[in-house]
Amino acid sequence: MRLSSIILIIIFLNISCSKKVENSPLVNLNKLEIKGTDLSNLPEVRQSGVTCYNDQNQIEDMLLTLKKAGVNTIRLRIWESPNTPNSSFNSVKNLSNEIKSMGLKVMITIHYSDSWADPAKQTKPAKWRGVSFNQLKDSVYNYTQRIVREIDPEYVQIGNEINNGILWPEGSITNFQQMKELLQKGISAVRETNKKTKIILHYAGFENANAFYSNNSDLDYDIIGLSYYPMWHGKSLPDLKKSLINISNTQNKSIFIAETSYPFTLGWNDWTNNILGLNSQLLMPYEASSRGQKDYLSSIINLVKEVPKGIGFCYWGAELISYNGAKSTNGSTYENQAFWDFNNKSLPVLECYKQ
Repeated sequence: MRLSSIILIIIFLNISCSKKVENSPLVNLNKLEIKGTDLSNLPEVRQSGVTCYNDQNQIEDMLLTLKKAGVNTIRLRIWESPNTPNSSFNSVKNLSNEIKSMGLKVMITIHYSDSWADPAKQTKPAKWRGVSFNQLKDSVYNYTQRIVREIDPEYVQIGNEINNGILWPEGSITNFQQMKELLQKGISAVRETNKKTKIILHYAGFENANAFYSNNSDLDYDIIGLSYYPMWHGKSLPDLKKSLINISNTQNKSIFIAETSYPFTLGWNDWTNNILGLNSQLLMPYEASSRGQKDYLSSIINLVKEVPKGIGFCYWGAELISYNGAKSTNGSTYENQAFWDFNNKSLPVLECYKQ
């Protein structure tokens, strides 16, 4: 066979193979954009004076250990006027500056509250109570604008786990139009302050999520963020994957797991009741061990990679070791799901970030 004919055949085969890969619905050729962990309690861990170690038993700050492991995004919550300086505007701004100086991206979760906001509670900041609805919308706009202007995050969540709305009672999902107006005020503040900042709407779980996002399809946001905890949101990873594909395709939006976690033990390291401590709360076949924790997160990462519009994941509670001491009755409810063991040594789960 002549050489020119051989060359033509090789070129044809290469093009054919390339097209097969590009058209495959299960192949995500892009690296994950978000490989994150929430680190909102890092200031408190540091202030406690506790010593943490990397996998080589060397003393190392949590943030540096995470960066070396391959984490590229740090998620921080912000509360309007919290009882503690941590999670306040100044605390979050200072930590964000440090994170950025290390070459990492910042994701800010605006709770629009002085404390925790989630599907069970969306309590207005004390400063915003008793104002008119128009004044409340202005407060949302001005507060969000200040955060974006002064902190300059790569990502912003407009609310946290807003299944049932924000800023109750005015922004309750039962006052649907008002809820949307408040969300739009936050969105407009971001768009008009920094067009590069990506906007996330965050929902807890995947059941009914598609309906929620469909009802808010006219809002101008960029990314769908879903919480997934097996003990609360179902113990089927195939169902999770199917839902991620369906929701992101229906809404034509990028999607990521905004929160997830898993235990490396069912034991405890202080006298504060843990959120997870029973075998019945586990997702089989992942046992409560350092290997089980690593395998679980690895499966989550692989699952997201197989979602065509999947762009990443964020672990929650990585830093929540027993930093108040082993005898504390007001310590961590999450130390058995952290990224550091009871001797404060980093766990094998961090290897997943190199995946």
